[in-house]
Amino acid sequence: MDEQPARRLRHEDYTIGWICALPMELAAAQEMLDEEHQSLPQNAADSNVYVLGRIGGHNVVIACLPVGQMGTNAAASVAAQMQLAFSSVRLGLIVGIGGGVPSTADVRLGDVVVSQPFKDHGGVVQYDFGKTTPDKFERTGSLNSPPQVFLKAIASLKANNLRERVGFLHSLSKLAQYRRFARDNAGPDDLYHVTYNHEGGPDDCQKCRKEYVVRRQPRGEDVVVHYGTIASGNQVMRDAKERDKVSTKLGGVLCFEMEAAGLMNSFPCLVVRGICDYSDTHKNKSWQPYAAGTAAAYAKELLLVVPPAKFISS
Repeated sequence: MDEQPARRLRHEDYTIGWICALPMELAAAQEMLDEEHQSLPQNAADSNVYVLGRIGGHNVVIACLPVGQMGTNAAASVAAQMQLAFSSVRLGLIVGIGGGVPSTADVRLGDVVVSQPFKDHGGVVQYDFGKTTPDKFERTGSLNSPPQVFLKAIASLKANNLRERVGFLHSLSKLAQYRRFARDNAGPDDLYHVTYNHEGGPDDCQKCRKEYVVRRQPRGEDVVVHYGTIASGNQVMRDAKERDKVSTKLGGVLCFEMEAAGLMNSFPCLVVRGICDYSDTHKNKSWQPYAAGTAAAYAKELLLVVPPAKFISS
């Protein structure tokens, strides 16, 4: 039987924007689509490349940052062009990888961190934006909380989890058919003592001394979802001492990333991060594909519980 050609919709039919920073995050996002759509013509001034499709009852437009460009400004530019091209996009998702903060919670590699208002923060805080005074650095400004419709969907997902109905494991298993995204291909989940720096090459920790690995309660391969504050900035966090220092100052953050702060006040969105390292000198890329997959799978599960009619204007 011949395969049906992809449908072609209109720009105004798309209501969810999905932004990622890396090609592997884009690949994971595409695998979450229930249906892919034909591309649409776009303005010559729009440099984004869009992937169009459907997840549940939502038509989704996906865009990735240019290769080699990261940070809050690049993300803001991609989101602004997307909103101009797809005027019906009302909600956004920033989905990809991030560095965990194990001193705040029992965050493991492959876990998912979701931005949620906590204490004085709306879910995301830009930790490197502010002013320097003679005796200290003061953060200035504040970032918006995620849209209410997403926070209500999170409440529904938490209830489902209490009833042991974890839907995104099915989506994750779909990704696992590709060896690059399989958990078995990620390697060991070793957390090193905060004072012990990496030894050896950049690709793995084979030369790092195992006596400095922190002993933790065995957990198996379950993916745990954590909700709270995400720290966003324009620099990679790669220092365990600085990681914990910044986290303590901010009242406890769950992960670090580099895009969300550029979007929160102009693009109503939720941030979903799969943990690929511990924001320390032992950072490498071995867990990135699996972590990108867990984040994408959670984002799909979230969209499946958001009724489209809740936010589509008439």
